[in-house]
Amino acid sequence: MKKRNRLVVLLLTCCMTVSMLAGCGKKANDQNASEPAKQEEQKEATEQKEVSEEEKFGGTLKIAMAAVASNIDPVKFTGFYEGQIIENIADTLVIYSDDLSEFQGSLATSWESNEAGDEFTFKLRDDVYFHPGKYQDGRKMTAEDVKYSLERSHNESALARLAMLDHCEVIDEYTVKCVLQTPDASFLPALTNSGNVIVPKEEVEGWGDEFGAHFVGTGPFMMDEWKTDEGVNFVRFDKYWGGDVYLDGLNFVYITEVNQRVNALKNGDVDIACDLAGEGIEDIKADDNLVMSQEPGMGVSYIYFNMANGPTADIRVRKALQMAVDREAMVAALYQYGECQPAYLPLPPASWGYDKSLEDIIPEYDVEGAKKLLAEAGYPDGFELDFYTADSATSKKIGEIFQQFCAQIGVTINIHQAAWGTFSEIGASGNADIISMSWTWFPDPYFYLDKMFHEESLGTLGNGQQFNIPEVNELLDKAVTISDQEERAKIYKEALKLLLNNILRSTIV
Repeated sequence: MKKRNRLVVLLLTCCMTVSMLAGCGKKANDQNASEPAKQEEQKEATEQKEVSEEEKFGGTLKIAMAAVASNIDPVKFTGFYEGQIIENIADTLVIYSDDLSEFQGSLATSWESNEAGDEFTFKLRDDVYFHPGKYQDGRKMTAEDVKYSLERSHNESALARLAMLDHCEVIDEYTVKCVLQTPDASFLPALTNSGNVIVPKEEVEGWGDEFGAHFVGTGPFMMDEWKTDEGVNFVRFDKYWGGDVYLDGLNFVYITEVNQRVNALKNGDVDIACDLAGEGIEDIKADDNLVMSQEPGMGVSYIYFNMANGPTADIRVRKALQMAVDREAMVAALYQYGECQPAYLPLPPASWGYDKSLEDIIPEYDVEGAKKLLAEAGYPDGFELDFYTADSATSKKIGEIFQQFCAQIGVTINIHQAAWGTFSEIGASGNADIISMSWTWFPDPYFYLDKMFHEESLGTLGNGQQFNIPEVNELLDKAVTISDQEERAKIYKEALKLLLNNILRSTIV
């Protein structure tokens, strides 16, 4: 591919709302704050009007990721960036439209549900092929593969991505029925998640625990080389069902330091840089050779406290820690170029379940008041807490700023950083005092509130804070049984109010 005159900067998460949720917490994953690279490359091609038609095709797109992808097995991954990679090499039954307003067919051409809303029948494409692998030669995808993949997700997903599923039934070669445990309005949204892509049984069982490093899907690109700490390479799949693939390949490289990502972009070492922030944004805007694509995010970054063990099991301690932090000052220190805004609820404002009136529940910054609460809780001289986060520069900075605020009330914060795989295990264990991360998904509140606060998410990274309030569980269960979005929104807002009062948590950054 000839050298292009313009490059694209893809900001994945720098627009995300940042929120420190006192009383719980985590960064998931999962997530979707921007278009996948396969859509971005097509968008870029249309922008290159000064480049000939021939020059728009071919070559390898090099993408700088902000974190190391430790595993891209759909049932094992827990990180946002891992999901972004999976989206380019595998497909789901349905996808969201670009504006997130409706569902569109992907591997499924059509679907219908029964009147009760607990059975969904999908008609599948008959022209979809898997990438050739070690244990199959690139055969056609059938209903059996859908049944296998979705039931595998239900049984093994690290984030319980299909908890509502009971089982699947193969009707014929290209028709499959999904039977839910109860009517569940979150089922179709859940199917769009990259943890629910369709994979071939032969490859999964043949590779076992190593499947993620030898991933086989039905997407536009297929695995070429996996470099554990460096990146992953993919090449074009010529039998892709979705039409022409405009590139020869994709090369995801891991550059965890933001300034290094900016420099790699400016030097032409990469074509797309993800998760940019700080002064680098101004540098990019000032460079005529670079183009920045920036959209509002659908995520929250936050800190959560262990609600079952240690000093933070006391609601007075959790409230004191929130009162010790000046959210506005923290955001200003972290994001000096307006990349994020303070958040107050465990939902992004763009979600249809958001309720601005609930922001008043969150305690205001009050150092002296925080000290009094700690004394009432039996900690007049403070205590120590271990703060766990992933190994990015921004995560470390969040910890350091939080550390300084807590020092004002006599609380010592010990910061521990770890690679994403290790960090995920620590967060899911329920034993960490404090976990700092972010959560990004779609507008449906289910993917935030159920994954972060429902009893069924205990033992996952989403609910590592050990939140478990029966009344909240009941409201969340009720919300997914209703199809009307306005009615669901009312229930979610009621659940939000109840959970905020129980954890007094959104000391949101």
